[in-house]
Amino acid sequence: INITMLTSFASRFATRAATANNAFARRFFHPSLVAADKLTVEGLAERVNLEGENVLMRVDLNVPLSKEDDVTVTDDTRLRAIVPTAKFLLDQGANVILCSHFGRPKGEIIETGKNGRLTPVVSHLETLLGTQVTKANDCTGAEVEDAAKALTKGDVLLLENTRFYAGETKNDPELSAGLGKLADYFVMDAFGTAHRAHSSTAGVAEHMKLSAAGKLMEKELKYLKGAVDSPNRPMMAIVGGAKVSTKIPVIESLLDKCDTILVGGGMIFTFYKAMGYGIGKSLVEEDMVDLCKDLMKKAEEKGVKLILPSDVVLADKFENDANSAIAKVTDIEGDWMGLDIGPESIETFAKEIEQANTIVFNGPMGVFEMPNFATGTIEVAKMLAKATEERGATTIIGGGDSVAAVNQAGLGDKVSHISTGGGASLELLEGKELPGVAALTEV
Repeated sequence: INITMLTSFASRFATRAATANNAFARRFFHPSLVAADKLTVEGLAERVNLEGENVLMRVDLNVPLSKEDDVTVTDDTRLRAIVPTAKFLLDQGANVILCSHFGRPKGEIIETGKNGRLTPVVSHLETLLGTQVTKANDCTGAEVEDAAKALTKGDVLLLENTRFYAGETKNDPELSAGLGKLADYFVMDAFGTAHRAHSSTAGVAEHMKLSAAGKLMEKELKYLKGAVDSPNRPMMAIVGGAKVSTKIPVIESLLDKCDTILVGGGMIFTFYKAMGYGIGKSLVEEDMVDLCKDLMKKAEEKGVKLILPSDVVLADKFENDANSAIAKVTDIEGDWMGLDIGPESIETFAKEIEQANTIVFNGPMGVFEMPNFATGTIEVAKMLAKATEERGATTIIGGGDSVAAVNQAGLGDKVSHISTGGGASLELLEGKELPGVAALTEV
């Protein structure tokens, strides 16, 4: 089989390249209107004198802890992410009340560990913010209200794990109201939880005078929504991951927005099954075969190039040290399973990426956790870094495993934007309205 054969269903129709080449094609990245029509933290500071005012800031402090002591923070990426907004507010003279969940305690009070109290992050936050951080033992109630009232100017108060209350994940009105008593203004800067209608992400906004997007949230909206709604064409999506079932809504949505979609990861074998190819013992979702046929048909009808790999790296078992071989996708048989895209496919993907000006990458190309099957994912990451550096392409890493893969390749600072949200990124790419965004004040 060759690439032309695999993509013939797309090439028979006119692509959207003509649109990109005409005189009216967008030549620059445009921020999304979704980001523009919501109040930002800078806009809040313009409207209100924040000196001495309490601002409740929803953040994501879910950092990994050392397995040895359940206390030591092993990666402070998420802590560093909140600094720009927090420091901006402190510079305005505001008192910042930090609010976050930590793990999944499911309504129980757990003293230590990944589902426990937020005590382990205090010293890190003090270093990053350059000021004292006072920690409360609860996130609502009289004691916390008194602590909030005692704040003067430029103070930082960290509330306890919001998920110690079972009502947090149910958007409990009582908990929302309790959080609302602590401040007059709300800043949402936890994009990773914005797709959840929880008390601390959405419900609390009803009890605030004004609710604004923090700098991190604003950046996420700008890139993810802006790239999809107003891309500099040609636009490409690179979609990977193990299961096609988790990505179908994203692919369907992107078919209306993209000029080209490259598909990799374990999901490709369900497509191959739909095309009548043998797949050996590769991962397949039998109940998704017909849907894959539909997706290919829709791509053909819309003139979108939906490109599947032409070769794969096979293994005789799901282990890094397995015997491996490279095969055409028409030649997979026996007990072999595909764990990465092959060298010919990498070359094809590179040529396609060279043509795109806006690229969204969501999902690895293979089992990147195993070094011997990480080549496809790492090479794609390198291509995106090159596209950004050499051509100024807008490259967006859409959360989840893609982020881990790009960071593993040491290229996190070489792409335009790395999303902090997994599920939130996917839902935004699907075109869904995020509750944590919808709750913000409109301008």
